[in-house]
Amino acid sequence: MADTPLARLAGAVVRYPGRAALGPIDLAVAPSEIVALVGASGAGKSTALRLLAGLETPAEGSVTRPDAADSTGFVFQSPTLMPWADARTNVALPLELSGIPAAEARRRADEALAAVGLGDRTTARPRQLSGGMAMRVSLARALSVQPDLLLLDEPFAALDSITRRGLIEDLHRLWSARPFAAVFVTHDVEEAAYLASRVVVLSAADGRAVADLPMPGPLPRPADWRRDPAFREAVEDVAQALAAAMPEAA
Repeated sequence: MADTPLARLAGAVVRYPGRAALGPIDLAVAPSEIVALVGASGAGKSTALRLLAGLETPAEGSVTRPDAADSTGFVFQSPTLMPWADARTNVALPLELSGIPAAEARRRADEALAAVGLGDRTTARPRQLSGGMAMRVSLARALSVQPDLLLLDEPFAALDSITRRGLIEDLHRLWSARPFAAVFVTHDVEEAAYLASRVVVLSAADGRAVADLPMPGPLPRPADWRRDPAFREAVEDVAQALAAAMPEAA
């Protein structure tokens, strides 16, 4: 990891009325590094993303994140597209809000949509898109600002396995073309091990980072990587660390 992280949570604690939501958690993300966060429901994975996005303020500890407001992209669990607007308009919106002229914003939106395989669907509205296509629009929107840090909160959870695999390959391809740091939240152990260069496991009890596991193999993944013994062993390592971080059965 680089000596100077692009983003960091240092002893960060988030409290909601009547309970602690997260932490203290320590997490550092290097430039161009892909990190997956796994943990039980309620372990604070999404809260950690909100801290990194600047959408949440820690009660204790500190958060380091990219300086510019448009240096961070966020992909949510659902596509969160404006239903009345076409794909181009949805993707161009954050560019226009950042002050980019409308014509240039639309040109860059078309480029981003082409990069995720939707160059022929720029005028389609969300109701005309499949779930996978809508998520591609959401990904194009997040990447259109060319962020240094991309945050993804279980974006593929509602999709079928084939579509999910295709989107992960797309994400790796886009990262390879223009490397960015990414933090990806998922419940899927195999997805985490395949997608990321590191997998961080959060405790179900308090959201602390209880395991930080480097993943073998290069990014993007080689063909048939899912069958490689090194990958299968990594998946098992993550599964065991996640099981150890879960509450004991009554």
